Amino acid sequence: MAEEAQEAAEGGEKKSSKLKLIIIAVVALIIVGGGGAAAALFFLGGDSAPAEEAAPAEPVRADAIYTKVRTMGGKPMFVVTLQSKDKRPHYMQLYVEAKSRDQAVADALTLHMPLIVSRLNNLFSTQDFRTLQSLEGKQALREQSTDLVREIMQEKIGKPGVEAILFTNMVMQ
Repeated sequence: MAEEAQEAAEGGEKKSSKLKLIIIAVVALIIVGGGGAAAALFFLGGDSAPAEEAAPAEPVRADAIYTKVRTMGGKPMFVVTLQSKDKRPHYMQLYVEAKSRDQAVADALTLHMPLIVSRLNNLFSTQDFRTLQSLEGKQALREQSTDLVREIMQEKIGKPGVEAILFTNMVMQ
């Protein structure tokens, strides 16, 4: 009987020591978590000055708006024959999107899509197959396309408006 009482006392001590350990661990987590949250608020928090007093350095830019450049029949891609020195026919299929940050520019792109498609088609069909096989050739074509669309937008709406022309898919053979 004495042995049973001693075992019961040891079991109670084990339970209370486990309970103490759990309580200490929870308190430590709360302290560390609270300290981390306080540090995050301190370092990531803004000025305590009201927003009206602080003037933004530059205007807040809207999210990007992507406009698919579509051909006259509504097809989402350009297909052109490329120039080649080996006299073999080479073709390029190109999916094009215009990136802007102004809905008025996106609307103007849609409105003037026939002109944009026509001029881009002319630009694409004058390209050399061998040049476009390199990364530099593709980047140069993308820059030329961006400049061309910016010129059209400047002419039509009075501002370039287009941030970039993106090739979302390009296949050459």
